[in-house]
Amino acid sequence: MISPLSESFWKELFSEDAPLGDKTSDALKVPDFKRTAKVIAREDISLSGADQIFSSLPADLDLDVTVFFKDGDRVYEGQCIALMEGHWKSLMIVERPLLNWIGHLSGIASHAWRFSDQVKKTKCKILDTRKTTPLYRDVEKKAVRDGQALNHRTNLSTAMMLKENHLSLYDFNFKKAISDCLEANPDLHLTVEASNTAHVELIIKTKAHRIMLDNFDNQQIREALELIKTKKSSIEVEASGNMTLDRVKSVAELGVDFISVGAITHSAPHADLSQLMDF
Repeated sequence: MISPLSESFWKELFSEDAPLGDKTSDALKVPDFKRTAKVIAREDISLSGADQIFSSLPADLDLDVTVFFKDGDRVYEGQCIALMEGHWKSLMIVERPLLNWIGHLSGIASHAWRFSDQVKKTKCKILDTRKTTPLYRDVEKKAVRDGQALNHRTNLSTAMMLKENHLSLYDFNFKKAISDCLEANPDLHLTVEASNTAHVELIIKTKAHRIMLDNFDNQQIREALELIKTKKSSIEVEASGNMTLDRVKSVAELGVDFISVGAITHSAPHADLSQLMDF
């Protein structure tokens, strides 16, 4: 697979749908007159992917494009995202790759916005995870930002996170595992996963930067936060696991700093868009 955003990537993106031309359009005995097409939002969305793809349309399609919104904008049902003018065969070739790209990334941005909107009256921020499409992490994480949510670590090299599989190697000696991580990478942020309140009590005695409450229910989160407050710890608190749109508000209102949601990227609905040609 070619890495997104390279020149060769865009060439393959558009040729995928018509490697040997558009056989249906080519078969029609209709002059290839110039037409106008509108890219329309069929629902309220947070836009993402438009900046990239409209600036990367194949030159040989000879399309004139006017874009009315930029990535990160809210676009409401019925609004025109862009106007394209050119030969109708070119408009037919570009339609599906264009809608697939913007629809996928705007779907992620819109899902991120839905989650962020639920917690907007709290101090809590919504985070994504590394559950992204292989080789599409950069563009999908940008889509998360376009939806007003924040990125968790980009990859295993940019920050540290001690999870259950790591801690089991130390027989759950949190102090030793955390000390070794901070000694090896003193400039990197360290999050440590807690599976119960006993873990919480051990972690807040260390110099870890953030504690992740993994699969805690709301009562367990409340107890963990009270313990952290009692011990006068300034550690950041992240809640993770089973976070749905119906639940995140109640979790945020408990007082956590962050909620990480894998569904933002791995389960985002495709944004509903259409390309309408003016005949």
